[in-house]
Amino acid sequence: MRAGVLCALLLPASHLHAAPLTLAAAIDAAFARNPELAAVRQDIGIAEGERRQAGLLPNPELSWEAEDTRRDTRTTTVMLSQALELGGKRGARIDVAERGQDAARLELERRSLELRADVLLAFHAAARAHTAVELAGQSLQLAERGLRVADGRVRAGQVSPVEATRAQVQLAETELQLRKARTAQADSLRQLARVIGTQEGEFDSLYSADLAPGQAPTAAALFDRLEQAPALRLAEAQIQQREAMLGSARAQRVPNLTVSVGSQYSREDRERVNVVGMSMPLPLFDRNQGNVLAASRRADQARDLRNAVELDLRTRTRSALEQWSTASSEVASFSRIILPAAQQALDTATRGFEMGKFGFIDVLDAQRTLIDARGRYLQALAAGSEARAAIERIYGANPL
Repeated sequence: MRAGVLCALLLPASHLHAAPLTLAAAIDAAFARNPELAAVRQDIGIAEGERRQAGLLPNPELSWEAEDTRRDTRTTTVMLSQALELGGKRGARIDVAERGQDAARLELERRSLELRADVLLAFHAAARAHTAVELAGQSLQLAERGLRVADGRVRAGQVSPVEATRAQVQLAETELQLRKARTAQADSLRQLARVIGTQEGEFDSLYSADLAPGQAPTAAALFDRLEQAPALRLAEAQIQQREAMLGSARAQRVPNLTVSVGSQYSREDRERVNVVGMSMPLPLFDRNQGNVLAASRRADQARDLRNAVELDLRTRTRSALEQWSTASSEVASFSRIILPAAQQALDTATRGFEMGKFGFIDVLDAQRTLIDARGRYLQALAAGSEARAAIERIYGANPL
């Protein structure tokens, strides 16, 4: 079924009614089509190019020199020079490039988790918007029923026409809420399409078995996995990269040796001689000490940033778990107690009004209580989805 849903997503809009979009299919499609993730993948190839370049030897240098501009007495020299890198410069460059490759792979892993969390949030938001439309439609039906009852009692002379006016106002409010809910639903579908990387209108239905956040994992279980979190591993890889840069800066303190071989020809003497030479800069003033100091401080900075990342991840984990636990309790309370009780209260008030036991103001209060409870129920679902996405953004799917 999963493959079929994904195929339905990728077909033109006229074929999309074959199956609704699932969360798993949305995530798969986002990994395949999201342009921002595709741009991050390019960093892998960029790092590969930098690694290849780092391993190359310096090019030899060919030079030609003429002494004396007069043709008969001119002496010409042709030299081939090759710089020999000393101090382990090439190995240091390769080490830096390889650490860059590691960082690029970890950045892709981190951004993939972020994209998955974004899809989760957008998918749940669209599903909640669909639920909000259904609930607004139910509220509209209740308001229409209340108006019919009020009109009937007004015509029978049992209540004041004011009651019918109140019912009409309530009906207008519920119609406005339904229009707002439909607008929010269309916007949520557009946001989901943007995150996935599809065009608007390529899907118009979702399948979600349950929007409830479920049981939150424990902090101890998550912190045991903190060292494997891509964000923390990336911070540690950046430390290694900065240390490799420090090693490269230190290697630059050793000057290179340039070896030259060539041939010199004198037209005046009609004689050719071989020329051999060596040259090396004297590190009297510039020993790359400034770059070494800067690289050393950057390595220290990377270690500080790694500690900051760990502290941030721990704080975000605890906050998300608290929000997850609170939202889970609220969703359960609304599902089992508050919403059924509010619905029962409305039914009782409506029947009592029909029988003349209650005024229509009691029906309105019951309707508004139910509508408010449904709104707070959707808010609790949203808080649970945000908390779950925050955890998966750090640890990935199935963090337990």
